Amino acid sequence: MGENRVLCSLFLCFFVISCVNGEDPYRFFSWTVTYGDIYPLGVKQQGILINGQFPGPQIDSVTNDNLIISVLNNLTEPFLLSWNGLQQRRNSWQDGVYGTNCPIPPGVNFTYILQVKDQIGSFFYYPSLAFHKAAGGFGGITISSRPRIPVPFPPPAGDFTILAGDWFKANHTDLKAILDGGHNLPFPDGLLINGRGWNGNTFTVDQGKTYRFRISNVGLTTSINFRIQGHKMKLVEVEGSHTLQNTYSSLDIHLGQSYSVLVTMDQPGQDYYIVVSSRFTNPVLTTTSILHYSNSAGKVSGPPPGGPTIQIDWSLNQARSIRWNLTASGPRPNPQGSYHYGLINTTRTIRLANSAPIISDKQRYAVNSVSFIPADTPLKIADYFNISGVFYPGSISDNPTGGGGYLQTSVMAADFRAYVEIVFENSEDTVQSWHIDGYSFFVVGMDGGQWSPASRLSYNLRDTAARCTVQVYPKSWSAIYMALDNVGMWNIRSENWARQYLGQQFYLRVFSPARSWRDEYPIPKNALLCGRASGRKTRPL
Repeated sequence: MGENRVLCSLFLCFFVISCVNGEDPYRFFSWTVTYGDIYPLGVKQQGILINGQFPGPQIDSVTNDNLIISVLNNLTEPFLLSWNGLQQRRNSWQDGVYGTNCPIPPGVNFTYILQVKDQIGSFFYYPSLAFHKAAGGFGGITISSRPRIPVPFPPPAGDFTILAGDWFKANHTDLKAILDGGHNLPFPDGLLINGRGWNGNTFTVDQGKTYRFRISNVGLTTSINFRIQGHKMKLVEVEGSHTLQNTYSSLDIHLGQSYSVLVTMDQPGQDYYIVVSSRFTNPVLTTTSILHYSNSAGKVSGPPPGGPTIQIDWSLNQARSIRWNLTASGPRPNPQGSYHYGLINTTRTIRLANSAPIISDKQRYAVNSVSFIPADTPLKIADYFNISGVFYPGSISDNPTGGGGYLQTSVMAADFRAYVEIVFENSEDTVQSWHIDGYSFFVVGMDGGQWSPASRLSYNLRDTAARCTVQVYPKSWSAIYMALDNVGMWNIRSENWARQYLGQQFYLRVFSPARSWRDEYPIPKNALLCGRASGRKTRPL
């Protein structure tokens, strides 16, 4: 009888595990990170390769998949990967930025264990430490809908990822030294598409078919414009939200942003330019790839088609035209618009102003006058072990101070389940781009001039897209609504990587006094411990 009980228990355990794995499958990745020679602009550089590839391998997944990513750091310095746009629900332990994770030491293998919980869409990963992003180490992430969840367009004939952005011929160590010396970066040397310069990639398509292009701006300092010669683009997704399917001739994609478009191959059978050019720069940088019809009768010739250059109003109007598809399902089988974000009263307004102060004779960048400096121990780990003196919540104000810049490990306290309004205010002459880890937020408004409470009259409280990165135009503001439904320590940062490196970032500590595993996962057993947490234990189970 006891033996039967044991067999039944084992069978039940196996059945439960099988159901879980069948519902939320596991995908395993084994990556080795090395230095290697790359020649993206025709000049030999030291690049960061993943499994010998630049850009790195793509992660293709489905909603709720568990991703087990083993990373062997064969660099000569510490290394971290972060996942731009993955929300890490209840799990900021896996976010991969220095505020949450100890770096992976040279020669050490570390395994990220994360879930693409309740998400769809197009994102990317990148190295977050030591200006490594300027050397590569980035790659695309796709999250497809589960089979039973309807998608608001027919399956495309193919799916292409395009990782585009500005690039410097100098090695990342030289660029880091420039910033460490208190100076601005030089103007970029060019643009890349999937790690290559002019006509370095060919995308082969069949005439008459429709293809999906997932485009991310993985650059360091520059907004870009994307277009395909002779073809229109139907926008279908922005950073995890299905959009109204507006048609565009070209798209502005700001730093850190990702878009999905459908393109029908409805032109005569030949080759066409895929063009990426810089926005709001002088001079304008341009690079190309080739769209090759399989029945092509001729190669590309002549100059690639031009696009917008410094026009801000054009870009602002395009941004306002991007709307949520209220009738489409998101990661779950309910319409996206069933969450009425505009009918919820906000409980707090946070105004964030970027600035470029000189501190101790060095160029720095700041938020509300605070230029972030990393602590000697990751903030999340210090919080978990209750290590005093590493940071204190409230070390950055909710409003611009108007004062001079100063250095601080800035952390803002926030309550779990609060609903906040955040206004990004930009008094500078350059476009800014802001990203919030752990969240998707609603971009309710953007305009020129100074924000005031009266600006709320122009908010879109019905169908703005939910996303994780927002641009702020020169002498302008952008406002978002965000539900603080994800406990953790979350990085809010400039996506201009020089500004991020020199202090234009801080951390939002979303705290639940319940300290329940229901609200936040416990520290991983394999978590690396460093700084003042060295020598401690994670947890027994």
